Amino acid sequence: MPHIHYLPDDRAIEIADDDIILEASLRAGIPHTHICGGSARCSTCRVLIVEGLEFCSPRTSPEEELAKKLQLEPQVRLACQTQIAGGKVILRRLAIDSEDLEAFNNQIAGKATVNPVGKEKKIAILFADIRGFTPFAESLLPYDVIYVLNRYFQKMGYVINRNGGMINNYMGDGFMALFGLENPEKAAHQAVRAGIEMLEEIEKLNPYFETLYSQRLRIGIGIHCGLVVVGNLGESKTQTVTAIGDAVNLASRIESANKKVGTNFLISEETYEEVKELAIVNRRVLVEIPGKSGEYPLYEVVGMPPLPAELEEVAEVKKTNIWQRFVNKLLALYAAVRDWLRRILS
Repeated sequence: MPHIHYLPDDRAIEIADDDIILEASLRAGIPHTHICGGSARCSTCRVLIVEGLEFCSPRTSPEEELAKKLQLEPQVRLACQTQIAGGKVILRRLAIDSEDLEAFNNQIAGKATVNPVGKEKKIAILFADIRGFTPFAESLLPYDVIYVLNRYFQKMGYVINRNGGMINNYMGDGFMALFGLENPEKAAHQAVRAGIEMLEEIEKLNPYFETLYSQRLRIGIGIHCGLVVVGNLGESKTQTVTAIGDAVNLASRIESANKKVGTNFLISEETYEEVKELAIVNRRVLVEIPGKSGEYPLYEVVGMPPLPAELEEVAEVKKTNIWQRFVNKLLALYAAVRDWLRRILS
């Protein structure tokens, strides 16, 4: 006989085969919200199927229409449209109080497009942090600190965006960037290439900072690829995309590991497996990660070959330089012959 286990109620009930979730909830006295009366004209009865999605019936036409409008993940179902056939299903009711109902009603009315559940995706997460920035900042006026950070973030943001990523969170002198939100297949390559270009950009900036402040900046970069839940956070008018999950925490700790091993750029083994055909790795290190058991293999990345388009650009520059040198030689030969004729004829 099918079972439903409800969260956050922590209650389990037995139901008949092909019973509809909402009807089973109401019979059992579980306060399952259903503003439209169970006709799939709202989403207030929606549930997150934690386990047992295979025991749930396919979406009905009305549910499919609403799911497309709200961009619901497969595991988010309308209780008024979903039947259970055999097995045990663990689900979480998503409308618990008046604020939930208001958010759902705004979605149906088109006033909000936020999916409160988010979407699970495999992406690349990059963390970067300026080394020794606190003592550096203490020697400057507050205006100069803001100026340095803005110049740094502007350059780094350009590199991140150029490689298909986005900075979604600033933390003092550090930031987190996400790659693969639209195309996960390229996420690792984009993130690692961005990391290499960030180090190159810092070297271009440092002569400027040395001239102004007699100091150079060093950064640490950490990258990990893994599954996260991507969603919007914040008040409805100022929400931003972010990623939540263990993969984010691991990427942050990989960045911090640079301090332990004296490196600038470390990537996880999962990331290395995706970029090993291209990335130039200096060494492999075993590092203890806070909150994790055992030692984690990390890889120090020191380079990456240019993209084909960049190679073509370099080749074109070389071709232009060769032609220019040929022309210069012809002009020099012409000038020499001209001077020689003048001397003979004079």
